[in-house]
Amino acid sequence: MKALHIFILFALLMALAITNLSATPSGDEPLFVDDDGDGDRSQAEPTSVGIMSRFLAQKPRGMMTCDEYPRVCRAAGSPGPDCCKRKCVNVMWDRFNCGKCGKKCKYSEICCKGKCVNPMSNRLHCGDCYNRCTKGSKCLYGMCSYA
Repeated sequence: MKALHIFILFALLMALAITNLSATPSGDEPLFVDDDGDGDRSQAEPTSVGIMSRFLAQKPRGMMTCDEYPRVCRAAGSPGPDCCKRKCVNVMWDRFNCGKCGKKCKYSEICCKGKCVNPMSNRLHCGDCYNRCTKGSKCLYGMCSYA
């Protein structure tokens, strides 16, 4: 046990030494690089003038939420056309708003066309929505099998 502690301490010291050695510049590298070549940086003009525009002084607007602007949910790239608790969702496929706002599917269920179904055992939705098993087979663990 003591040998393990000594080995870990040795490995940490080696890592620290390697880090310190790689952080220090070699003899041919200067510590400070002077890009513009004018030599004295203390006399250079500051890069920022110190003037702030009115654009930066304005207060940021809050996000446009669907409870105030319902058309936001119908915009391109929106997660869905319906508004539930200030968020755009699709109640036909959303597990937390299945069929209507606030209706949650159980842990093992998914939302298919507004209804909560268990894809592990449902013949009409085996493994995924509308993945039907053929006649004579049944859905076991989300896969159609002949039993």
